[in-house]
Amino acid sequence: MYTEEDYLMLSGIQHFAFCRRQWAIIHIEQQWAENYRTTAGELMHKKAHDEGAFEKRGDLLTARGLRISSHELGLSGQCDVVEFCRDENGISLYGYDGKWNPVPVEYKRGEPKENNADELQLCAQAICLEEMFQAKISDGYLYYGENRRRSRIEFTDSLRKEVKRMAGEMHDLFRKGYTPNVKPTKQCKACSLEMLCVPKLQKTMKVREYIERQIKVND
Repeated sequence: MYTEEDYLMLSGIQHFAFCRRQWAIIHIEQQWAENYRTTAGELMHKKAHDEGAFEKRGDLLTARGLRISSHELGLSGQCDVVEFCRDENGISLYGYDGKWNPVPVEYKRGEPKENNADELQLCAQAICLEEMFQAKISDGYLYYGENRRRSRIEFTDSLRKEVKRMAGEMHDLFRKGYTPNVKPTKQCKACSLEMLCVPKLQKTMKVREYIERQIKVND
């Protein structure tokens, strides 16, 4: 269990899953750079976030910008949207009759990714909501602006374990203040931090390789 002073940004788990070095540059070194992808993403989230907004339509309650946290994960942040669906097996909400089942909905600018970074972020939100409302949340949704469709995500045991493992790794690196090196990939060109990270400089030559090259040159 973590205290509030130990909390890290929940949104960081998406950065961490994409690239541990990217996460460290942002969350440990406190550096950031924009590109068109990050700007478009911010605009979409700004539209989704309207902190404190709570709308009721029939059997659906919609909360925007809901602040969440978890002592178990040591993470805190905001949900884009949480939909509370009327469900007799759900939870009680102050000021509203009946029972309600919370369902997190995360908005993304682009299209579904090849990795599971978005799923991990959504699952982390669900774990926070479960802890806050003493509820069990089986699934949530990712909305992608590229295709304007929702994708249902099931919060499996394996996904939950991966979230908890990554949260632990994030805290470990943060305590050490350590920015790891990573192997450059084609994903680096799409990263807004490429100029700060300078991935090509991480391809350092081994001492043995350097000496062998120098011998060949002198020969």
